Amino acid sequence: MRVEIWSDIACPWCYVGKARFDKALAAFPHRDDVEVVHRSFELDPGRAKGDVQPVITMLTRKYGMSEAQAQAGEDNLGAQAAAEGLDYRTRDRDHGNTFDMHRLLHLAKEHGRQDRLVQLFYRANFAEERSVFTEGDERLVELAVEAGLDADRVRAVLADPDAYADAVRADEREAARLGANGVPFFVLDRTYGVSGAQPAEVFAQALDQAWGERSPLEPVGRGDAEACGPDGCAVPQHG
Repeated sequence: MRVEIWSDIACPWCYVGKARFDKALAAFPHRDDVEVVHRSFELDPGRAKGDVQPVITMLTRKYGMSEAQAQAGEDNLGAQAAAEGLDYRTRDRDHGNTFDMHRLLHLAKEHGRQDRLVQLFYRANFAEERSVFTEGDERLVELAVEAGLDADRVRAVLADPDAYADAVRADEREAARLGANGVPFFVLDRTYGVSGAQPAEVFAQALDQAWGERSPLEPVGRGDAEACGPDGCAVPQHG
């Protein structure tokens, strides 16, 4: 069975949602027969590569909220991440263009290192002090090498803006065709669609259903689960 995950490295709910999905997959009896493929979805495709700004600044401009409100949202996201065993820096993170990271994820797929690289990108963006946006290509090379890729091959891809660009765009067109207007978006065996950072129990239900059924794509779980879209990421509020 194949599970395709449309996501963006800049999406905090993708980071949390992957952890919840991974928890469900680890408990799935047929987990060794599940292929996970990460697909590209850029939340901010029009942003220039060198256009980097603090996350709080991005949130205030995109949502029209105050800095205090934006910071409260980040603090709540940090709590959601911590509940899944994830580190999350709620202060001083950057936001920028993720196109090169998506291109490298397609390279990693060819070498069976995609899931490892996407996890390293998430860790670097959400948990580490060093920025994946301001240190240049060598920061991405460093992470790709840690994932098991060849440094020279990674540098060659980064030096060629056309390398894997068509693959990224194809993923994004496919997401639109499937009706995904936000991420994370999970497609299980082209049978079930799971939108947003659903609870692990919902992913477990979807895995069970998709394993034995073949039917047109239909939604599973709550329609209002937190996700990121073209207008930004849902900001959790204190309950």
